[in-house]
Formats: sequence, C-alpha cells, structure tokens
Amino acid sequence: MNRMKGIRMIKGFRDFIAQGNVIDLAVAVVIGAAFGAVVTSVVDSLVNPLIGLLFNGDGLKTALAVDVPSLGGGTVTFAFGAIIAAVISFLAIAVVVYFVFVMPMNRWRSHQAARKGATEPAEEPAPTTEQLLAEIRDLLAKQQH
Repeated sequence: MNRMKGIRMIKGFRDFIAQGNVIDLAVAVVIGAAFGAVVTSVVDSLVNPLIGLLFNGDGLKTALAVDVPSLGGGTVTFAFGAIIAAVISFLAIAVVVYFVFVMPMNRWRSHQAARKGATEPAEEPAPTTEQLLAEIRDLLAKQQH
C-alpha cells in the first residue's frame, strides 16, 4: 500500500515537472537575476552619480545618509539614499518587465482568444425557464400515458 502511494507521489512530481511551468519559472528566475544585475549596474553607475551631483555626494547611497550617535559611543548610519536606490531599481525592473514581457503577452493572449473565438462555433443559448417547464410538462404527460 505504501509503495503504491510512493509511486503515485513520484508520478505526480514527474507530471508537475513535465508541465513546463517549473521550467518557465526557472528560466524567469535566471533571467530576472541577470536583468537585476544590469539594472543595479545602471542605478549604481548612472542614476546614483546624477543624484549625487544634486546632493554633493558620491551617489544616492551615500548622499542621504544620516549618522546618529549610538549609546555605545560610536555612530549608526541611516542610509535613506540606499533605500531610495533600491526603490528606483525595483521600479526600473518593474517597468521593463511590464513593457517587455507582461504587456506583449497580454496582447498576444487576447489576440489568440479573439482568433479562437472566431473559429469556434457559437454555443446554443441556454433554454429559458418557459422552455424547461414545457419540457418537464411534456415528459410528465408521456409518463402518465
């Protein structure tokens, strides 16, 4: 009994892997990581220095840093610029993912749905309440005879 359960679990896992969704997800993660590195480089090399010009700093990550004395006698740095740089990086990735992947895929899916709808015959409309009641009446009349 346990052996059959194990075989079904392995078969289910094999079917799950073979669906392609896992492969698509793996490709998306790898491409996302590579693209994240590109966006981070652009933010660090272009955006940060441009903002650093405005704040007389080395870049966004250090431009809006606030040093606060700690209770132990040292200092603690709150790097608000690093947070803003991360938000800019996230927004840049989100914009590119939307315009390069999501929007074209949605357009393609709607095109495919429209094409599929045009080739399939229209389904018959559902019967009205009156039609159903008439059918029931006729069936009951046949059963009584």
